[in-house]
Amino acid sequence: MRRLGRWLARRAWPASLVGRVAAILFLALLLAHSLTLVWLLGGRAELGRRLMLDYLGPDVAAAVATLERLPAAERPAWLARIARPNYRFHLAAPPAGAEPDRSALGPRIAATLQAALGPARPLALLTQGDAGQRRFIALRLADGAPLTLELWALPVGLSTTVWAVVAAQLALFALAAWWGVRLATRPLTRLARAADGLDPEQAALASPLDENGPTEVAGAARAFNAMQRRIAAHLAERAQILAAVSHDLQTPITRMRLRAELLDEGPLRERLQADLGQMQALVEEGIAYARSAHAALEPPCRTDLRALLDALVCDYQDLGAPLSLRAEAVAPLLTRPLTLRRLVGNLLDNALKFAGSAELSLVPTGTGIEITVADRGPGIPEDQLAAVLQPFHRLEGSRNRGSGGTGLGLAIAEQLALSLGGRLSLANRDGGGLCATLSLPAARLSA
Repeated sequence: MRRLGRWLARRAWPASLVGRVAAILFLALLLAHSLTLVWLLGGRAELGRRLMLDYLGPDVAAAVATLERLPAAERPAWLARIARPNYRFHLAAPPAGAEPDRSALGPRIAATLQAALGPARPLALLTQGDAGQRRFIALRLADGAPLTLELWALPVGLSTTVWAVVAAQLALFALAAWWGVRLATRPLTRLARAADGLDPEQAALASPLDENGPTEVAGAARAFNAMQRRIAAHLAERAQILAAVSHDLQTPITRMRLRAELLDEGPLRERLQADLGQMQALVEEGIAYARSAHAALEPPCRTDLRALLDALVCDYQDLGAPLSLRAEAVAPLLTRPLTLRRLVGNLLDNALKFAGSAELSLVPTGTGIEITVADRGPGIPEDQLAAVLQPFHRLEGSRNRGSGGTGLGLAIAEQLALSLGGRLSLANRDGGGLCATLSLPAARLSA
């Protein structure tokens, strides 16, 4: 039973902060109203008893005096006239089975009636069932005829109007509590969404949160904005250091290549030149990776994608690269053309290096457009498709340029895709080869 109770409590308790705070406020008001209603009902009951005791004695004494002055034959006709909402008279003895009234109110009723009727008229206070709610006072008239006063408590409940007003108050407060808590926690919702959607690589371009509102919420927004600025500064510093180191390495590498040219022909010279070539490639790709972090700073403009891709393919074909293009008609795209050209060129270079040829396609989709670079190379193991998008991750342990590469090509493409607001995905093709797909959302399409 305890587990069931805890399970029901968890299921019934709201999951959101708005729901929980509003529920607490509503339950507090409901409890306060309940206590007020209990106190009100108790007070009304006590007031009803006092009023009854105040008028009961004189009224019963007057009724008894009236019956005593009437002939016995006319008394039954007067019973309805002297009846009241909470008592009536019977010209008979109390019902069988009635017992002496031992409640706290009984002695007060008996004392009140005795004082009004006088000590010479004996009376007996009896009760029967209904938890003492129905009482009988046994009397006798002056001629000895039995007379029974049947007495019951007046209802002390609240009217339908009062209950309707209380229900309306609770409903109004519940609505006000929900609206007020929602208004107070709305900045927290924006903060949660901003934190969930924060891309460290795009921190420099993210809009700062509004720092207005309650003190606690404004403080959280300021802390988030400060964190966002620190992330952007850290990434900019990292990219600057990488670019500076890569740039500074080019000068000694160039000197070493010149000195290697002075060596006699032989295996040592060839190995030195190969190592220097690999170092030069690492430096160039390091600079390219550092530049990719700033790709989002390029201003966007309307771009004809078919013309951009056709010009790119023509440049590669002029160099003798075996490329093919299949481009469907699409609306002009609001994008960064230089960044997009670098991205597609990076994917084409990767395909040409490992497969010798590539197939480029442009197709519209239901959610935007897709640019695909496909090849018939060796492909990538399924468990490595996501890992190769990380910097310096290679499928081989060697640093041979002809096999494993530097491990930065696809990472640069991934960074450029993020700067365009798109997504880069890799998949192996049926029959062998790799398919790299750049998906750009329709929200970027111009009207």
